[in-house]
Amino acid sequence: MDIIQSKSVIEAIKENYDQIFSSEKKVADFILSFPELAVNANVSELANYSNVSDATVIRFCKHIGYQGYYQMRIILSRDFGRNQIDREDDVNSEEDTVYGLFKVFASNMLKIGQNLDHTTILNCANLIKNCKQAHIIAVGNTNPLSQHMGFRLGRLGVKCSYGAQPEYFLNHINLADKEDIVIAISQSGCSKQVVQGMELAKEKGLKRIAVTAYEFSPVSRLADYLLLSSVGEKSFSYYKNYSHLNEIAVIDALLHYVTNEETISASDADKPEIIFSEYKL
Repeated sequence: MDIIQSKSVIEAIKENYDQIFSSEKKVADFILSFPELAVNANVSELANYSNVSDATVIRFCKHIGYQGYYQMRIILSRDFGRNQIDREDDVNSEEDTVYGLFKVFASNMLKIGQNLDHTTILNCANLIKNCKQAHIIAVGNTNPLSQHMGFRLGRLGVKCSYGAQPEYFLNHINLADKEDIVIAISQSGCSKQVVQGMELAKEKGLKRIAVTAYEFSPVSRLADYLLLSSVGEKSFSYYKNYSHLNEIAVIDALLHYVTNEETISASDADKPEIIFSEYKL
């Protein structure tokens, strides 16, 4: 039986405490003292809480038996139990009805809108409208968002690459022109291949936009423009984190400001819609 099945994170920390490095003990001490804060933090936030580097947090997790920080976070969340982790959501009886659930969705959209800086989103829209090509990067279950955004941008007359494996988007970024831009979509802001894509884009001198839920993350630090999809403090639940409704909202808001009828007409970008119209009644 492996560590994931046999023991809690707290037990793993206590069993390995004497063997880990002094800097890693800062992370251990914080988790032992404030487990609820730790489980709701991403790797960069936990590093800030513990006054160490992101690399130290990841090394700590591996030294106590996990593959990395995210795996440890999932197990720590499991240790709390779903009822305790989601207590705040469970007391919200409005979610028991479809109408109530949509009220929660609407409330979250308003919070995101309040947090987004208007000037920043306009700057991002102008960057997209004036770029030679936009390279949209995402991995895992966030990849469909890159396909959604890439398709929409294509219909708006903006050339882009999207929806590819990391090997493909790294190739596109590596061969990019200086007028190209990179748009990273990563809810956690910690996806390794997206970070690598942003690092390569920075090395190539490309402007970078990030859509993420975390202000403090590796992807956020590499962005020239940060568009946050966060609704504020929220208990971590990897089941609910599979939803990307918030990121979709940010993307659609950005696309609203990118839309330009003159650009669409000049590039004949809506021609495919005419071609495919014969397949619709």
